[in-house]
Amino acid sequence: MPNHVRVRFAPSPTGPLHVGGLRAALYNYLHARKNNGSFVLRVEDTDKKREIKGSYEYIEESLRWCGLTPDESPLLGGDYGPYKQSERKSFYKKQIDVLIKNGSAYYAFDKAEELEKHRKNHEKKGKKFVYNAHNRLKLKNSLSLDKEKVNELLKNGNYVVRFKMPDEKTIFCNDEIRGKVSVSSKELDDKVLFKSDKTPTYHFANVVDDYMMKITHVIRGEEWLPSLPLHVLLYKSFGWEPPLYAHIPLILKPNGKGKLSKRDGESFGFPVYPIKWKDVVNVRRAAAFEKGLPYGEEAKDKTYPGFKEFGILPEALINYLGLLGWSKQDNKEVYCLSDLVGSFEIKSIGKSGAKFDFEKLIWLNSQHIQKMSSEEVVKRVSLLNPNSKFNVTKKVVDLIKPRLERLADIDVEFGYLFESQKRDPALEKKLLNNDAKTFLKDYCDVLEKNFENASQLKEDLGRCSKIGFGKSMGAVRLCLVGKLAGPDLFELMLFLGKKEVLKRIGSVVV
Repeated sequence: MPNHVRVRFAPSPTGPLHVGGLRAALYNYLHARKNNGSFVLRVEDTDKKREIKGSYEYIEESLRWCGLTPDESPLLGGDYGPYKQSERKSFYKKQIDVLIKNGSAYYAFDKAEELEKHRKNHEKKGKKFVYNAHNRLKLKNSLSLDKEKVNELLKNGNYVVRFKMPDEKTIFCNDEIRGKVSVSSKELDDKVLFKSDKTPTYHFANVVDDYMMKITHVIRGEEWLPSLPLHVLLYKSFGWEPPLYAHIPLILKPNGKGKLSKRDGESFGFPVYPIKWKDVVNVRRAAAFEKGLPYGEEAKDKTYPGFKEFGILPEALINYLGLLGWSKQDNKEVYCLSDLVGSFEIKSIGKSGAKFDFEKLIWLNSQHIQKMSSEEVVKRVSLLNPNSKFNVTKKVVDLIKPRLERLADIDVEFGYLFESQKRDPALEKKLLNNDAKTFLKDYCDVLEKNFENASQLKEDLGRCSKIGFGKSMGAVRLCLVGKLAGPDLFELMLFLGKKEVLKRIGSVVV
């Protein structure tokens, strides 16, 4: 294995990038940067039936937004390309011939309906059909048929190539997170490596590409852990040294009940994609395909907002995902990307799934906003909402920054900074009685003559109040904001200015 660390993120272009995939990309990126290695983006696009137009471009744009720039990719190129599996077909044919020749793989001619019949017969007996050493000689393949029949069937071209799983053998593998993993070959089937359309399956292409691209560490989701024995055996069948494997735990739903899926965003009320994704028809088609369900034409295009459109900073999203399932050694919570690089260790990744806590992400987002200059916040808001009817200036940000949780909050949560808002009816009934209105009229008379600084505004309010200082502040805030929220009341008054303050309070006491 080469000394230079090389990792890869290898998504399939079958839809938008989910946060689980983004975290896998992040962990690969961190390991590469920690070890002065290379981060490779490879697109596994051999399954053309499920490919969705624009997915690859979306994935690359998402990684770019998050600051996870690859060193090699279909767009950037590199010394180990092509970086799309669909452009690497010649490699796979050569390598499948190697396995056929050394006896590690064989041709299988069974028809789909024949295999389905075997499966049903096994189910009736309460058994599971597994195509391997215990029955392969009873099935239709190059191991059970004579050479003449095999050559005849090969000419027809209707065959697959299967891996020859060892018989009665315990397969030992090592995972950098989970330690030793063992499985009996009796439980594993002879996986198809080459399909009847002469394209490789995921398992075969994955191993061949990783070897040819000199990948040293494979960091991927735990859903691929059952495939580890096959992948290790494939390496050994070629006489290659396998990379180090690390299978990261799942990201769970907020309630902890199952994996957070691409379709959970709406039900839990938060995004699951980095940036917005438009072609929902294709997403639903892919989901139906996965479940073997018919696809209904009633599905309509819809735009799903991502974390970006929700006002989450990429720095905060990366910070949160980096800590999700990772056991850190200190009590630190707020990390920039370079901090994560310096602290990251594969062996510190936990084995158990981690619940997605959106409130924690919002808190981290607010912390990253506080660390930014007001000028930078203005710039980010402008890029996020270029068509906003409100002009968010440094003066606006200076006022609200301590309370700003999301960049997309400003139009909704702080609209009172730009125009008067409807008052909450329940609060109006509670706080704006006749005594309060008398106070507000007296306070307006004072403000007409004296509107200088926050201390003076506060002092004058205290002198005018006959209903208690707290109730007086509440009445003024309700007039200015429409609810009991917002920044320091007297700083807010100075921000709005004398004319606007008198106008808003005056609308109550007239």
